[in-house]
Amino acid sequence: MNVAFILNGEDVSISCGAGDRLVGILRDGFGLVGAKSCCLAGKCGLCSVILNGSVSHACLIPAFMIPGSEVITIEGFSLTAEYQDVERGFAEAGVEGCGYCRASSALVAGALLGGGAEPSREEILRAADGIKCRCADPARLVEGILKARAARTRRLYGGSA
Repeated sequence: MNVAFILNGEDVSISCGAGDRLVGILRDGFGLVGAKSCCLAGKCGLCSVILNGSVSHACLIPAFMIPGSEVITIEGFSLTAEYQDVERGFAEAGVEGCGYCRASSALVAGALLGGGAEPSREEILRAADGIKCRCADPARLVEGILKARAARTRRLYGGSA
């Protein structure tokens, strides 16, 4: 089947099997390896992408569900000003994710802060619960996302937040 969707802001199309998983399509079809192919059961969160505005496990998404969707990977997100806000917030809070969970944590933060949202600590903890790698303290991750929100506010509106 031919699958057309928006990938990191660009219209793309790829030929694949209807049951192929998004994580494999991204890695093998587009060379985007930021989403890790680990558990293939949606349990670890290391395959996270932003799908139509929400963080999703790419290992659970079959190709037949992708047409017309918008997918943002860590590779695409890392090119945005929002990503810089997240990196700044994480640095200020001392969030040090490992090579596996850092991308997922950044995508969770980006999705939570998208559209000017101001998530509560509880909402942040719920969203981050899907990331099972616990190399970083969840409380520190919450602080990092709150500091990223403040960095975004400073960038957009100036002054201190």
